[in-house]
Amino acid sequence: MGKRQLWMMIFTGVLLFGMMGSLHIVKAEDGEGTKEVAMLTKKQSGLKELTVPSPAARFTYNSGLTFEYPDAVRGIFVTGPSAGGAKMAELTKLVEDTELNAMVIDIKEDNGNITFEPEEGSPYADVAEGFIDDPRAMLEELEEKGIYPIARVVVFKDSLLAEKRPDLSFTQNGQVWKNGKGESFVNPFMEEVWEYNVELAKIAAEMGFEEIQYDYVRFPEGFGSRDDVLEYGQGKYGDMDMDNVQKRVQAVTDFVEYASKELEYYGVDVSVDIFGYAATITEAPNIGQNFSKISSNVDVISSMIYPSHWGPYFGISKPDTEPYRLISEYAKVENEVLGALENSPTSRPWLQDFEAPWLYSGPTKQYGKAEVEAQIRALNENGIDEFLLWNAGNNYTKNVDYTPLD
Repeated sequence: MGKRQLWMMIFTGVLLFGMMGSLHIVKAEDGEGTKEVAMLTKKQSGLKELTVPSPAARFTYNSGLTFEYPDAVRGIFVTGPSAGGAKMAELTKLVEDTELNAMVIDIKEDNGNITFEPEEGSPYADVAEGFIDDPRAMLEELEEKGIYPIARVVVFKDSLLAEKRPDLSFTQNGQVWKNGKGESFVNPFMEEVWEYNVELAKIAAEMGFEEIQYDYVRFPEGFGSRDDVLEYGQGKYGDMDMDNVQKRVQAVTDFVEYASKELEYYGVDVSVDIFGYAATITEAPNIGQNFSKISSNVDVISSMIYPSHWGPYFGISKPDTEPYRLISEYAKVENEVLGALENSPTSRPWLQDFEAPWLYSGPTKQYGKAEVEAQIRALNENGIDEFLLWNAGNNYTKNVDYTPLD
């Protein structure tokens, strides 16, 4: 139960008690001093002034680790095998020796396995790969080195859960549906799937991670064209008076809101990865992503704006060959969209530090120091100071200046 829910219960009790009570000023103590809070006490009770903890003091989980939020998060992606293997020393040194300051570490990977051994009896035991022997020791080392830790949790892309629980997935002719890559998804309409992923996020928060980053918060790509041939439940959304497109958008948005509220108690930030093009359209109807609605429910929005992942866009015929221009054009659009929100999150896009040979019949555009710095510069010039770098093998370009603008 999150802080908001607990205080709603307290507030409701206070209102009921008010039928035979009167207002009384009590003092609430927290790390910032003593504050006065209006409470109700019984009439003529003779009670003296009470001292109670503030909401922050009483209801925020303390992992025992302390991480300072950087001036601006500049991070890299780290797989489970890298985090638990010899490569972690190399990646840690990269962060220590440069202007980088954060790591996004896989806790739940794309196929649905988790990257550490959970406690005995855990519902995640049968999907565990013990890549990270001692997550707490890893986080303690990051704390010592001042490296900000972010736990990546892949949500609805989950072949393992889909095979185990076809009722939580999408089926066709009695079999769990797979995409062209042989991957399966679980159903965003199913609240049991929400709980499965959020409970894992809570474990990561208890370990000491400062932020939970949800990835694959969507339906499968091209779902709209398969909607009438796949069999799946819609849960509570089945009775809603809206078409299937809006049901998908509502379900994804509701999951993000739920996931954020459930983590309030832990005091962690919540971020979501989202397709870059989602910011350039009202919503992505096939996959259920509405950029503005998702952004309104998170602390950080991380658009995946790798130049290689765009077709002709913004008047650029081959975006992969023009990283600076692509990122700059995107940033202008995102700034406008986020600027229109009442409570806008921090923008922290994913940038490209890899090649995309599948785009070329001849020589592949190489991504090195100049290309990585060009993307960062494009963000900086548009007022976006935070970023994350993706390389699936965690082989990052050397000698990059990660703060090209003062």
